[in-house]
Amino acid sequence: MLDIEVIEDAAAAEASLDPIRTRILRELAEPGSATQLAAKVGLPRQKVNYHLKALERHGLVVLVEERRKGNVTERVLQSTAASYLISPVALASVAPDPHRFSDRFSAFWLLALAGRMVQEVGKLIAGAAAARQKLATFAIDGEITFRTAADRAAFAEELGVAVTRLVDKYHDGGLPPGGAAAAAGGTPVRGGRKHRIVVALHPVLKTPTNPLSEGAGQ
Repeated sequence: MLDIEVIEDAAAAEASLDPIRTRILRELAEPGSATQLAAKVGLPRQKVNYHLKALERHGLVVLVEERRKGNVTERVLQSTAASYLISPVALASVAPDPHRFSDRFSAFWLLALAGRMVQEVGKLIAGAAAARQKLATFAIDGEITFRTAADRAAFAEELGVAVTRLVDKYHDGGLPPGGAAAAAGGTPVRGGRKHRIVVALHPVLKTPTNPLSEGAGQ
């Protein structure tokens, strides 16, 4: 079972967005049968079975085991992941394209980059799982408070310069295979692997002080 699965198929995305099926996916983080689920979600077993078949058809739940109880075979299923994300691929015709514009200070470009990250990392995770290999990733998550807008702009400028300097230092822009490693005294490596780097900075969402204000503009 994956920690997070990225849903790319539009039909699977639609199936997962049904509130009852979302609840079933959450409950099936631990294996369970239709009978067990019916008691938890408060629905007849026949209706639970209907939703389970839809989720299984779209690959969101899988059969874990079958138990024989008298003349009845009880199927035990489990969600394929603990959590799910819907990839922009599911909305391919209207998915944001980061190449349409490139403005480091645009919130829309940040969203487009985030969407692309979900899409690409989702595919990488699926490929690594199929190949039974580990996926090398790295991320930094933190918070910073700026006294003024000028400080924020200065930070963004310095961050851009620092990242550019590191990219220039480590990017293999045309050395022969193994050249960089050999020059550093390491073991020559045949060809390099491209990696994408995204550095994101955005305000932290405010915590609503009034429950009625939740969902208001931040």
